[in-house]
Amino acid sequence: MLAAEIGLGLNAGEIARAIVEGEARWVSVGAINGHKFLLMAGVGFDAQVVATVSSKLKRSIGKGAYVLASLQQMIRGHFPRFKVLVDDVPYDAASVVVANAHYYGGKFVCAPEARLDSPDLQVCLFERGSRFFVAVYGLALMLGFLPKAPGYRILPATRIEILRPDGAEFQCDGDFIGHTPAVATVTPQAARLVFPRRGG
Repeated sequence: MLAAEIGLGLNAGEIARAIVEGEARWVSVGAINGHKFLLMAGVGFDAQVVATVSSKLKRSIGKGAYVLASLQQMIRGHFPRFKVLVDDVPYDAASVVVANAHYYGGKFVCAPEARLDSPDLQVCLFERGSRFFVAVYGLALMLGFLPKAPGYRILPATRIEILRPDGAEFQCDGDFIGHTPAVATVTPQAARLVFPRRGG
């Protein structure tokens, strides 16, 4: 996802050219409970999937392992509600994605305004939780209209607190990290990242 976010191709020539000719730019870095993330962190359905996906299956079938894990979580049907403070304002949601970049799960757009060089994070609140709405949000993400889906809200923020319930899984940059409660923050201009040269 990082390559897509910065406009870097995946062939060896493009990568080598970016290393030699690229531009180093300051980017923001997020953190959740002290764990740094560059792209996104999440709690709720996506974190449940990340926490339960089989490493062996990932090596065998790649992204298909996440599809299977998603189906397993939908069948399980456990959709807790989260109490969230977004810059001290309370919200209630079934899932939360904290985005430092606008792509999610490849080249799907979760937070259109999120950018690596922004001083803010974008907080994506999935306010409705059920098998039906997991399917609605997943389809909307794949078709490119997630920001217009019912019960989906995006807020800019610099501090996000996941207060309840305790013990829910959270992930960052696609790796299972720990359990709630959790606090996510952002540090602007925290690292320099080489981007492919514009127009190159």
